[in-house]
Parts: sequence; C-alpha cells; structure tokens
Amino acid sequence: MSAHLPPGVEVIATLPEAAARIPAGAEARTVRITLPPGDPGAPPHRHPGPIFGYVTEGEILFELEGQPPRALKAGDALFEPGGDVIHLQGANNLPDARSQMVVTMFALPGTPILTMVSAEELAERRHLRVTPTMRATSIS
Repeated sequence: MSAHLPPGVEVIATLPEAAARIPAGAEARTVRITLPPGDPGAPPHRHPGPIFGYVTEGEILFELEGQPPRALKAGDALFEPGGDVIHLQGANNLPDARSQMVVTMFALPGTPILTMVSAEELAERRHLRVTPTMRATSIS
C-alpha cells in the first residue's frame, strides 16, 4: 500500500478491526491532549466509543484495563476500544517536558468525551488490571 503513496505521505498504523467497534451514526471527534511535565492525566475513565491516535510529542504512560502499562513515545500510535474498557492511565511519563497526543474518537453525537469511574467500580474490577505501576519504561 505504501508504494503507491505520494512523497511525504506515510501510513503510521492501520487497525482494520477498529471499524467494527464504531457505533452506527457515530461522529468523529479529533482531540489534542497536552500534558505538562509529570501530569498524571485524567483519573480512570471510559470513552463512549473507540479512539485511534498518535503521540505527537514527549512520552505518554498509557494503560488500559487488561493490558500492561506502556510508555508511548512521539511517533507511536495508540488504540482504545472504548465502551466498557477502563482507561486507567494516560499520564505524561516525562518529569521535565510536556507530552502531547492527538486522537480521533468515534462516538454518538452528544455523548461525553469521557466518564469517570468510581472507586467502588475500580475495586470490583481490580482483577482486570495488569501489573499496576506508576511509571513504565519506554518501548524501543
């Protein structure tokens, strides 16, 4: 596929199975998240639909329920299924520089971008968390 692209155009990631998760009637919302140095990001939450994104600057500590935490560097793509899966961490993994990502979310019009998860629900679902950590090592 890349061989037929014009100069300067590069496919970063593809995820064919993501299309099956997009709700009928969904809108696409493109969001930029900028985190100051060491920012822990939003508390555990859910998104109403799938998210596909790209780290544009710095390093993001990214953790979804059922997956180990990963440190995503600028240039790395990310996918989040949305729905019932809890987004546990989306923190700036750098103590001395800002980090940023741009994501596109597919969700029904009028739904919130994120919904916080209660402490009680987190406790009930703690068995789904893989190796909780405060900081992760970078992927090479």
